[in-house]
Amino acid sequence: MKRAKVLAKGQIVIPAAIRKKYGIQPGTEIQVFEYGNIIYLVPPAKDPVEQAMGCLPSTPSLSEELLMERREDFSE
Repeated sequence: MKRAKVLAKGQIVIPAAIRKKYGIQPGTEIQVFEYGNIIYLVPPAKDPVEQAMGCLPSTPSLSEELLMERREDFSE
């Protein structure tokens, strides 16, 4: 695990190996997300659609559940 130190103006230095791996250069915009007590720094994606493919689980399928509910509603 790499560490970064917060500077006086709230800036952090991303370790060189990580910058190189993700192509982060001066001026690169990074997305910042928080979830609970975790802060995520997300580098820009070259192709966001391709990167997002497969990130959601295939099961359980919400559409199947909704179809079953519809069938129950129609049978009543």
